[in-house]
Amino acid sequence: GRAQLLPPQNVTLVSKDFEMILTWAPGEGSPPDVTYTVRYKSQDHMDKWIKVPHCKNTPRTSCILTCMFSNIYIKGRAQVKAVSGRLQSPWAKSPFKDYFSEVELAPPVLILNVKENSTQVNASFPLPTCMQNLPLKYELNHWEAGSGDKKKYEGYRKDSVTLDTTALRSNHCFSARSIFDSIELKHSEFSQPVCVPLNHRG
Repeated sequence: GRAQLLPPQNVTLVSKDFEMILTWAPGEGSPPDVTYTVRYKSQDHMDKWIKVPHCKNTPRTSCILTCMFSNIYIKGRAQVKAVSGRLQSPWAKSPFKDYFSEVELAPPVLILNVKENSTQVNASFPLPTCMQNLPLKYELNHWEAGSGDKKKYEGYRKDSVTLDTTALRSNHCFSARSIFDSIELKHSEFSQPVCVPLNHRG
């Protein structure tokens, strides 16, 4: 029988930490030296598949496509084929998805500036370079270590939150989550708590 290469399976676009990623599984009976090539198209350019340069002849079974999405509201899809020596599989396509409704957010990174009577909290978002303009807010929780009583604050992406800590003693903790400003229900997990001692008298 003639040798043939079966196409990749379970081809889908998934999102994690603000990225849009094409994932797939090797086709049945794939040889160990198999590599993959990915192409992409969006609904505003339906007539042409665009090559993805960083996913040409890759041994991996995933490909980051975030910055190929020129418009976060337009649906796109990708296709992948397997290559081994002179053999090439047929293309296998993913369903259509758009970045805006699919994106999974990552929690912000908190930067604390502790002064004598105040603490300033800034949130920085681990965004891909092409997605710097996403409409994001963050929700900040603040509590005394060991207490379950959390105070909530909200800030827009570029804002910092300043807390008056004159009356506070002991260790205080901060944690935040990212919120997509146009879809209130879409938010990340909370970040790992950052705890700092406040007003310790030397």
